[in-house]
Formats: sequence, C-alpha cells, structure tokens
Amino acid sequence: MTESPPAAPTGVRYRVLGFACTLSMITYLDRACFGVAAPSIAGELGLSDVSQLKWAITSFAIAYAVFEIPAGAMGDLLGPRRTLIRIVAWWSVCTALTAAVGLRVGGTLVGGLGALIALRFLFGAGEAGAYPNITRALHNWFPARSWEMSQGLVFMSGRLIGGLTPLILAILVGGTATSAPLMGWRSAFLLFGMIGLVWCVAFGLWFRDRPDDHPGVNDAERDLIGSEWNSSTTHSAVPWRALLTNRSLWALCLMYFFINYAWAFNMTYLPTYIEERFGLTSADKLGAMYKGAPLWIGAAGCFLGGFCVNGLARLLGDRRRARRVLGIAALSTGAACWWGASHTENVHLFCLLISLAAFCIDLTLGSSWATCQDLGREHAAVTAACMNTIGTLGNALAGWLTGTLVEQSLATRAAAQNLTLSQLPKLDKHLAVLSGYESAFATYVTVFVLAALCWTLIDPTKPIAASETSP
Repeated sequence: MTESPPAAPTGVRYRVLGFACTLSMITYLDRACFGVAAPSIAGELGLSDVSQLKWAITSFAIAYAVFEIPAGAMGDLLGPRRTLIRIVAWWSVCTALTAAVGLRVGGTLVGGLGALIALRFLFGAGEAGAYPNITRALHNWFPARSWEMSQGLVFMSGRLIGGLTPLILAILVGGTATSAPLMGWRSAFLLFGMIGLVWCVAFGLWFRDRPDDHPGVNDAERDLIGSEWNSSTTHSAVPWRALLTNRSLWALCLMYFFINYAWAFNMTYLPTYIEERFGLTSADKLGAMYKGAPLWIGAAGCFLGGFCVNGLARLLGDRRRARRVLGIAALSTGAACWWGASHTENVHLFCLLISLAAFCIDLTLGSSWATCQDLGREHAAVTAACMNTIGTLGNALAGWLTGTLVEQSLATRAAAQNLTLSQLPKLDKHLAVLSGYESAFATYVTVFVLAALCWTLIDPTKPIAASETSP
C-alpha cells in the first residue's frame, strides 16, 4: 500500500497579507485625502493659505509619534488582532468627523481651526501603531525569507491608493467631462470613514493572531512558516534598556527620521505646491495624477525592493549586507533626484524627479521594517514602533518647518513693502510662496544624504533581546 503524498500547504498566510495590504490602502486613503482637500478646508475656515494649516498637519504627526510605542507594545502583549481593530475603528471615526470642519450653524462656525487641530491630534493618536502591528502579524504568519517581500507589498498597496486618492477625489468631488460630481468633500470623508469600519468587522471575524489559532491552516503551512518565530504564545517583558542602547536601532531610527522628513512633502504640501507653481488644479485630471505620482511610482519601489534584496543577497552572499547596499545606493540617488527637481522649471520633469526620489525611498522600506523584525524578534512590534516613532517626528518637523518657511517668506516680502499679508499683491504673494518652498527643498536633499550614511551603521546580526543578557 503506497503512502499518499504529503498535503500541500494551505494559503491562509496570503489572505493575512491581503488584509494587511487593504489596511495599508485605507490608511493612505484617509491620510492623503486630507492633503488633497486642504485648500477646500482652508477656504471653509477663512484662511488665506494652506500653510496656515501647518499645526493641523503637525499635530497629527506629533500624536502619532507619542502613541506609536505604546500601541506597538500593546500589539506584542495583546496580539495584533485586538489592537488593529481598535486602531482602525478610532481613525475611521476621526476621518468621518473631519467632515464637520468649517460647518456653520446659524452663522456660527462649529468646527474651527482649533477643533481641526484637536481632531487631527486624536486622528494621529488613534492611527499610531498600525504598521508596527502589521509587522507583528507578518512576523507571526511569514517565514523570515519573505519578510522584505511581504512588507514591500503592504507599503506598495498603501502608496498605490494614496497616489490615486487625488484622482479618486477629483472624480467624486469634481466629476468628469461626462458626469457631474457625485458628492462634496465632506461626503467623501464620511465615505472613507465607513470603509474603515467595514474593514474592522471583516478582519475581526476572520483573522487570528497566530497560525496555530486559525482553523484553515494545515500542518504543512505551519511547517513552512516555521516555529522559530511563533512558537510562544506569551511574551517576555520588553527589554527597554537594550532597545535604548542598541546602536543599530538608533541608526535605523535616524535613517527613518530622515526619509520620513523627505517624504512628508508628498502627502502634505505637494498638491498645493503644484497648483501654486504650475497652475494644475484638482479639477485638472493631469494635475490630480501628478499630485499622486510620488505615491503610485513609489508603490513600484515598495514592490521591487524585496526583489532587489533577494538579488543582492545572492550576489553578496549576505541578506543583511544586501539591505545596507540597497539603502546607501537608493538614498544617494534620491538626493540627486531632489536636487534636480529643485532646479527645474518644467512641470513634467519636476514631478518625474520627485516621484523617482519617492521611488528610491520606497525601495528601502521592506528592508527597514524587516530589519526591525531581525532586531526585535518576539518584540518586533515595539521595535518597529521605536523606528516609526522617530520617523514620524521627521514627518512632524517637515510639516511644521515647510509651513514656517513659507509663512516667513510671505511675512518678509510683505514687511519689505510695508504691507500687511492681506495687502500683498497676488504676484508678490505667489513669488514669496515659491521662495519659501525652495528653502525647504534644500533641506530635502540634505536629509537624503544623511539617511544614506545611516545605513552604514546598521547591523542587525544580533537581536536586541540577546544583547540584554550579553556580557
């Protein structure tokens, strides 16, 4: 009697990846829609320029940074399922509430700038921990050799939908050549909030924290995933001293700070800048595509990053060294792209170069988050949260500093003519705004170079927990 062939591994892990990818898409949809709608929101609030929303932009990033590590530690302790449901439900409600900003009841402004700043802070506090807990889920459900690829696909999904958000909003709110607008920007925010809540229900019903807990996983898939990463159902105390003293983690965090600083422009001020400098409004479909180009071209970088690491690992014989080489080469190229973008007057070349700079950053994302898994192991979520916390501070600094440089440029030009800002001629205001952005662009080139240098210091060969007890 012949033995039957062993059963093929089930594919439940790929459905886990599918949930992670759709979550990433919703995350970017809700983030990007604010940047696209910023001119409308500023108008509803009676503001003269989008730069006056800088504290609304910055408050999100500050809250995200403050609550990132606690949310990551919560995921390691309670598991990603409960933590992610709480995160997505929270931020979805905040997205829907944004629709109330600027509403007037009987001539009274209901949701003013102060309310918007508070709401964006709550939004950031609620969304904090999303990607660290995705990392925790992928850590439990995928073998180590698939970490870069799975992380890259997660970020690719987010970048792709984030890049398409300007076009989606242009169609929903602006209509097309053959159809009227389907809704206003407020209704769009309500719709996006509902999408997140639907995701929560589906995820809660199907997902389980570990392969051993899911009825659809067979023994072959458990063996393929490997027990090295998920054999324990409990977690030891977070090794805070080791986390705070690990040189590689600090280098990784600084690198992520710099690339988040450089990348933040794409999600915040880029739509407004393209309108101001090149006159491409949200109603212009080409303008909508250009506003999202760094994200959807960056999505290709997220996808290809894992393949690049695999190819370099075969060439160099060391997967961790491959990540380092990729990081240095990609970010150095990104610096050259931003330098070129800041020196061109052609809209097509400008958008191409900043999109290529975003592509260079996104080539390294899978490596960055996989390095967190190498360093953190059973503390993967809190390790990733440390990196993302510092990275988010870079985002916050970029949002605040870019807005400040534009405001200072406007104030300087108005003072030189002994005028108030409201009295400044339209052409002078236009030139001042562009001058402020040019000052910010010089900082983007610098941080790309610094990020490349950080990769020379990252060595994830020793897990952080092991260093806690090493002599």
